[in-house]
Amino acid sequence: MSPKLDLLAAFAGVARALGNAHRLDLLEHLAQGDRSVEALADKAGLTVANTSQHLQALRRAGLVLGTRRGKQVIYRLSADDVLDLVAALRTVGERHATGVRRVVDDYFHARDALDAVSFAALRERLDDGLVTLIDVRPADEFADGHVPGAVNIPLAELEARLGDLPGRTEIVAYCRGPWCVLAFEAVALLREKGRSAHRLEGGLPEWRRAGLDLATGHAQ
Repeated sequence: MSPKLDLLAAFAGVARALGNAHRLDLLEHLAQGDRSVEALADKAGLTVANTSQHLQALRRAGLVLGTRRGKQVIYRLSADDVLDLVAALRTVGERHATGVRRVVDDYFHARDALDAVSFAALRERLDDGLVTLIDVRPADEFADGHVPGAVNIPLAELEARLGDLPGRTEIVAYCRGPWCVLAFEAVALLREKGRSAHRLEGGLPEWRRAGLDLATGHAQ
């Protein structure tokens, strides 16, 4: 085999590691912060053994790293450029794959076909006090990193905590990424309750990849 084909074979190995929906889901969870195998299994709805197998495949491809801490193995993305790879896959799929467009139209656009709020617009509106930003991810993900000024209201708590939100400001919701179900469901619920609500154009990983400031710590 020629050096070129050797190289292409190595690239194909990376592509094969991405060729599983559960592995892409695990990468999205790791983009929120470092996690143990057990925590990832719980978030992804998989068994620990199955999760471990998927993580090993991602590790062999160089996409994640694992560090042993006592009896646990803690995983993290090998570098933030892994997010660029997933974003490129998403972009190509959105533009060219019929199956992707069908899911986007049938599920996501059915809940919110409006343009999302850009990062620049959000920062300007936050500075002017014109919006309330809510992070609808679970509390542990919020603690690992969130957009400064965001209020953590996990989706499961949103309806019960509507009274915590100012009545006259626009609400912008974000979660794990641009196609994260949590933000779409949050916006749909808020609009159903008569609130002015929009999604942020990306989630926490995209915010971080854009080089914007992050805050850490649990909600007060």
